[in-house]
Amino acid sequence: MIKRVLSFSLFFIAAATIHSTFACAAGMQKDVNQAVAIIERFRRLPEKSIPPAVLRHARGLAIMTVVKAGFIFSGRGGTGVVVARTRRGWSGPSAIGTGGAGFGLQIGAQVTEFVFVLNTPDAVRAFSEGGNIALGADLSVAAGPVGRTVEAGVTPYAAVYSYSISQGLFGGISLEGTVIATRNKVNEQYYGRYVTPDEILSGSVRVPAGARRLQRVLARY
Repeated sequence: MIKRVLSFSLFFIAAATIHSTFACAAGMQKDVNQAVAIIERFRRLPEKSIPPAVLRHARGLAIMTVVKAGFIFSGRGGTGVVVARTRRGWSGPSAIGTGGAGFGLQIGAQVTEFVFVLNTPDAVRAFSEGGNIALGADLSVAAGPVGRTVEAGVTPYAAVYSYSISQGLFGGISLEGTVIATRNKVNEQYYGRYVTPDEILSGSVRVPAGARRLQRVLARY
């Protein structure tokens, strides 16, 4: 009886581990596919698209979907990926996420798709180190210029340009103090082994087949 119980226990532990592995990998692939969709949506915007010049000069991109909801108290959470430009093109994706709570006169719910343009090597390095990044504190952030005819300046006025598309209604979004964290476990499951954000963003890790469409979309810039 004890052996039977142990056998069943080991079976369920193994099954739970396999399920967790596939869930992480599937979640990461969903974020990668969503990143492709977000870039394409911005490209179709007639007046408020990200200027091609900004994307051509970008050192990296962080692409996220964030859900924010609340009544008086508010909560926010989201996931996405960050990629960097390397000498051989765009790197594979590294998993990122954000979450937090706030207080204020906020009613409603909002789904926001963000593209953070990383303008400087320091901005990419911050994501490569695998810790928590506080926008507005660790990295300066500003709303980026918009319009297809806008040419990016030689010197960007912030380390990070922020672009967003929102659905639904909510009483304002503030990016100051937003913390973005690396999701190391998700990266490990997606790449099939432990890899650091620096290895991914430097281009020293082979890009998974599921991320090649994202590379092709970004190769336009």
